[in-house]
Amino acid sequence: IECFVTSRFSHNVITSRAVNRANVSKEALFDVELPKTAFITNFTMTIDGVTYPGTIKEKEAAQKQYQQAVSRGQTAGLVKASGRKTEKFSVSVNIAAASKVTFQLQYEELLKRTFGKYELFLKVNPKQLVNKFEIEANIFEPQGISFLDAEGSFITNDLLPIIHKSFSGKKGHVSFKPTMDQQRTCVDCQTTLLSGDFVIKYDVNRETPGNLQMVNGYFVHFFAPQNVSHLPKNVVFIIDISGSMSGRKLDQTKEALLKILEDVKEEDHFNIVLFGSDVEKWKDTLIQATPENLDEARRYVQSIDTRGATNLFGGLITGIEMLKEAQEAGTLPERSASLIMILSDGRPNVGVSSIQEILLRTKNATQGKFPIYNLGFGYDLDYGFLEKLATENNGVARRIYEDSDSALQLQDFYNEVANPLLTEVEFKYPENAISDLTQNNFKHYYAGSEIVVAGRIIDNDLNSITAEVKAHGAEQDVTYAEQADVEETAKATEEQKYIFGDFIERLWAYLTIQQLLEKRNVATGDEKTNLTAEILDMSLKYKFVTPLTSMVVTKPEDTVNETAIADKPLEGRDILYPSRPVIPAYIDADPHFIIDVPQKEDALCFNINEEPGVVLNLIRDPTTGITVNGQLIGEKKSSNDVGSIHNTYIGRLGIRNTQLNVKLEITPESITLHNGTKQMMFTWLDEVTLLHPSLEFSMGEGATFIVVLHQSWSKHAVHPNFLGFYTLDSHRLSGRTHGLLGQFFHPIDFNILEVHPGSDPQKPDATMIVKNNQLTVTRLHCCMFYLLNMLYVYWSSDWCIM
Repeated sequence: IECFVTSRFSHNVITSRAVNRANVSKEALFDVELPKTAFITNFTMTIDGVTYPGTIKEKEAAQKQYQQAVSRGQTAGLVKASGRKTEKFSVSVNIAAASKVTFQLQYEELLKRTFGKYELFLKVNPKQLVNKFEIEANIFEPQGISFLDAEGSFITNDLLPIIHKSFSGKKGHVSFKPTMDQQRTCVDCQTTLLSGDFVIKYDVNRETPGNLQMVNGYFVHFFAPQNVSHLPKNVVFIIDISGSMSGRKLDQTKEALLKILEDVKEEDHFNIVLFGSDVEKWKDTLIQATPENLDEARRYVQSIDTRGATNLFGGLITGIEMLKEAQEAGTLPERSASLIMILSDGRPNVGVSSIQEILLRTKNATQGKFPIYNLGFGYDLDYGFLEKLATENNGVARRIYEDSDSALQLQDFYNEVANPLLTEVEFKYPENAISDLTQNNFKHYYAGSEIVVAGRIIDNDLNSITAEVKAHGAEQDVTYAEQADVEETAKATEEQKYIFGDFIERLWAYLTIQQLLEKRNVATGDEKTNLTAEILDMSLKYKFVTPLTSMVVTKPEDTVNETAIADKPLEGRDILYPSRPVIPAYIDADPHFIIDVPQKEDALCFNINEEPGVVLNLIRDPTTGITVNGQLIGEKKSSNDVGSIHNTYIGRLGIRNTQLNVKLEITPESITLHNGTKQMMFTWLDEVTLLHPSLEFSMGEGATFIVVLHQSWSKHAVHPNFLGFYTLDSHRLSGRTHGLLGQFFHPIDFNILEVHPGSDPQKPDATMIVKNNQLTVTRLHCCMFYLLNMLYVYWSSDWCIM
């Protein structure tokens, strides 16, 4: 992993080389995670000296090329999944015996300053011992580097001395190059220690409040004034206490609020608003954070309990009106920063529930005065709505992940906005000399952060550039003046050999695209059309994989070229699963097959009506040697009705990998593992944290499977114990995979025709054309949730083959 950072803009190259030393062909997998804020700029595969490049195209054109390949049966998709900080990029290719492959991925991002430092975040997970493992970062900052550090979540005391860090003046360097022996988990182990986060942190010298830099007709202005007095803040915490917040979510919310109250300063004013079906105010107005009031607030927080539905707008408008009334009454400090912080885990379903109406009424109510920060807890929420609500009101949205550290996530976000220094920050530049400015007005500036403005210089004769920054401070209005000489700044940025070319222009393009995407998210009509065209044009020009572009990779697979496509997921819209690749198909219950079709934003479901004892081939992959069979069992007591259809379930699973000579036999009573001549027996164990006992496992480098045990009441007259079967990482199986489930691991297409009312007015019937078959189907509007090792899967509406 090579990182080249210049003026906070990072250009990263991940290279992986693999050699197939076997005498048969093998699948080589390139599976990496990169920051969500990054844009992929290039990807290539080089196989035995032949390079297969990726090309970035408009999403629609890329998808058309991909679908053409689908119709020829020549596809292998790049899978993108999203975690907390990262997105997954994964591609596999079949490598002939004694052949080599080199994968290379490039991406760029602007490093954000938080809590007084920049962080270069790298995800490390080679999954095996690596003959030559290297992380190397070169940093160049024209302002000079004030400190530099590096740490890794997987770093042991033995590995700590291998991290080499140095900086002097404008240059910094970090390297980490463990040998194979140093990578091992133990002396004779073949497993690697290297799995986790590697983070490089640094900051720059700040002799002046800001810094202007110019290269090749573009400029960037970094602004982070020091030694500025803190503004008092006025904050309303608006907390969702609907029924879905009960249990661990509410416990973590209360834990975070109690910690936040410890950090509230005495000059601050605050209040707490709760919303379930109804809205409850702790106090009628904002009150000062005196020790006595904070003690009372802590007692109130500890008494909070859940109830009712989700009247989000009721809570929100109560908080807004509270701030407006306090300002009009003059009970808040004249020079202070007001903000609203909402925590919710659901969608509005009581009171005003129309998303568009909430957005309109909120914008009219705040009138740009109060930034709204939305924290979305969990996955059963409309994150896109929360994002729009925040963006339209000068705030940001953040997802809070349902993990053991959820309370810490809440605290960290609050701390980012806990110390406002300036309000109404405005940047001005020479009007006739500058164009295409990025955002240059900001509601608040917070301690430890940085404001970045960039633009294009249109005056070719410009010898120097001036900037004026005006803002409201804690004691008075302030003005900062900056000036930079074009020739001097250009010379300063050319003195380091590893700077990558036109980095300021690319920084400007990156920042512009990010901000245009935010505007597009809340735009409608012609404005949205124009923004889309502008973003697309810039994405193609600068070769960024953005939400409007895709990267198409043509790769060899046997003797036929295959097409793969990489998209950038959109938080809250494209991502359905936390930190997991998509589950395209599963079998559970009657046996009930559900097939997710993401390109259609839809799903299919069907039953197999066979007699108990029948063995179904679920997955068969001749390339990886993996086969999964399921045997049906019937109900305990069958109906005597002649011609009636009886429910059947999966009662036994056989899972085999011929390459590893491993076989699993799973029944509701026990699990038997055959490994060569060895045989081991296990029994199911109940886990109180899950709805059902479950088993997660993988075989070699193939897909990961989850088996769920459904236990019925032992004396139930009809329902037996049975199994559910799910797949994760199904992209690891080859393109030759077949079977009742396996056939759906490849992209499928279908058309819905002649939609018409069915026997149930809530469930329309239609004709479906899929795989050249004409079927009668019914639309079922249902909500199904399965909790699998803390993994939520959700479908809202399916076409079912009846």
